[in-house]
Amino acid sequence: MVKSVMKNNIIFVIFILAVVGFLYSISGRKYPQIPASESHQGITEATACMKCHGPDGLMPRKPAHPPKDDCFKCHKKKRVKPSK
Repeated sequence: MVKSVMKNNIIFVIFILAVVGFLYSISGRKYPQIPASESHQGITEATACMKCHGPDGLMPRKPAHPPKDDCFKCHKKKRVKPSK
């Protein structure tokens, strides 16, 4: 009887972990990455982003973009694979 209860507990824990993992995987927002282009190299402050992505820039933010000017909080740099 102890083995049966233990087996049921293990199955329950695995089920709960699977549900939590699934919910976590579908809950995250995916933000566009900062391109690895030459024009984005060396940018470390949001004020530099606003030169192009501000209201008067070449590529302004979309109207639905949140009004935060902390770009690096959501947008991360795209990783560049090292050349061999």
